[in-house]
Amino acid sequence: MTGECAPSYGPLMDYPAAVAALRRQYDALPAGARIRLGKATSNLFRQREASTTPRLDVSAFSGVLEVDVAGRTADVLGMTTYEDLVDATLPHGLMPRVVPQLKTITLGGAVAGLGIESSSFRNGGPHESVLEMDVLTGDGRVLTVRPDNEHRELFYGFPNSYGTLGYALRLRIELEPVRPYVALRHVRCASAAEAGEVMAREVAAGGADFIDGTWFGPDEAYVTLGTWADAGTPSDYTGMKIYYRSIQQRETDCLTVRDYLWRWDTDWFWCSRAFEVQRPAVRRLVPKRYLRSDVYWKLVGFEKRHGWKAALDRWRGLPDRGDVVQDIEVPVDRLADFLEVFAREVPMAPVWLCPLQQRDPDVVWELYRLNPDVLYINLGFWGTVPLEPGQDRWHHDRLVEELVESVGGHKSLYSTSHYDPDHFRRLYGGDVYDVLKKTYDAQGRLLPLYDKAVKAK
Repeated sequence: MTGECAPSYGPLMDYPAAVAALRRQYDALPAGARIRLGKATSNLFRQREASTTPRLDVSAFSGVLEVDVAGRTADVLGMTTYEDLVDATLPHGLMPRVVPQLKTITLGGAVAGLGIESSSFRNGGPHESVLEMDVLTGDGRVLTVRPDNEHRELFYGFPNSYGTLGYALRLRIELEPVRPYVALRHVRCASAAEAGEVMAREVAAGGADFIDGTWFGPDEAYVTLGTWADAGTPSDYTGMKIYYRSIQQRETDCLTVRDYLWRWDTDWFWCSRAFEVQRPAVRRLVPKRYLRSDVYWKLVGFEKRHGWKAALDRWRGLPDRGDVVQDIEVPVDRLADFLEVFAREVPMAPVWLCPLQQRDPDVVWELYRLNPDVLYINLGFWGTVPLEPGQDRWHHDRLVEELVESVGGHKSLYSTSHYDPDHFRRLYGGDVYDVLKKTYDAQGRLLPLYDKAVKAK
């Protein structure tokens, strides 16, 4: 690298040695065995396929190798969480162009599985800020992949591949400058249609640095506009105060840049309600270090393994509940159409709204094609809903999939999917994916995308 460089080392000091050790692990696996990662964190909501297959130890691939301040880039290992990445870049007045909402999302995971945040209306997804990657492919090669070399097809096919073509070991990404504070303005809207109009207008105007929104119901939504600021009196939502509730309570606000980036993590958006920690009497007893998404995720994992809450609900005579955990994108002019049906059929609120537009209109991201001329709104809704007699646990999930397609939208694959194989191929890469699979994982040592995204539930 050139320019003023400020190394910010994680636990890894010798990247080539770590790659060589990983290759030895790969070669030691039984011939034809599935390749799996031994990963400490996950933000996937679909079930992982049960297996006793040995996993590759990738713990060495966590850390920031180098921050090039002058060039505004960073070399980052694939298993680095965004929490650690941000901690390495903010001291230099820089941040990744897109920082997904939860601290333990990894950079490699966000690129292979897509990500989004309130800068996505101008920067697209995290994969659009990647300059090059070193990828461990399914056939055991470690390849440097760039948009201008012989592996460009893997570069453009890697996003939304979810580790079915290979794993990113190192990524060079673009950074952008920050200022100390983010000033917020919460614009109340009387309908989803008005919220869509406000977001489209603000994106076109170009005055905001960050835009997202929160839908609380058919007649109450807010568009939050964030702008960089050099001074302010910041609020603190890492303790007793709850960020999403403040959106309804005040028109303006201010956060430090770090607290803005993690404003949603403290309460996992609003999902901490399920653990009673939004009740003041309970919240006072919880140390601040436990108010974070990965702690709630562990509680969810415990419930999925043991089902104590579901059993208690049945004992209390409450109806069974189905998971509805999805992120989807719809064109901004169809936002109201989607939410009209959603409000009627899926009793769940709030819903997160985040505008997204492809950064480079000339690029085609093969496994998750968006129309570069369209502003999309990402909708995130996460929780459970009561099931009526005769409804199975996936009833609302399937309804959402059908609704998304009816309004010309797209659905992320980090949660449960229900498409049949032919339909899935039409939506997520089809023949292009098949060619990539044969080129980089000819023996099928990584699960195919359909098996991983649809069958594993």
